[in-house]
Amino acid sequence: MMKFDELVFNLVKKIPTGKVTTYKEIARKLGKENSSRLIGKILNKNPKPIKIPCHRVVRSDGSIGGYKLGKRKKVILLKKEGIRINKGKINGFREFFYRFK
Repeated sequence: MMKFDELVFNLVKKIPTGKVTTYKEIARKLGKENSSRLIGKILNKNPKPIKIPCHRVVRSDGSIGGYKLGKRKKVILLKKEGIRINKGKINGFREFFYRFK
């Protein structure tokens, strides 16, 4: 059986370029609805921050949240993927939101 952090990392790898999802959505998909903070802590320990694109995971209110390599780097990576950000929040959040099937 896979460890919970491996399940999180495998799920994050499925987020398409140019899309974002939330800590809460990952928790929902894994059947752990109240584990958003735990998801954040796991992603903060991401051993491969670009290969496992945790920069695509944001807060439910559309704000970008934290990032292992710094918020500035997260904004740069998201903007490179075509995501519009203004004052630390994603413009048109629902347009960019990725929901796991």
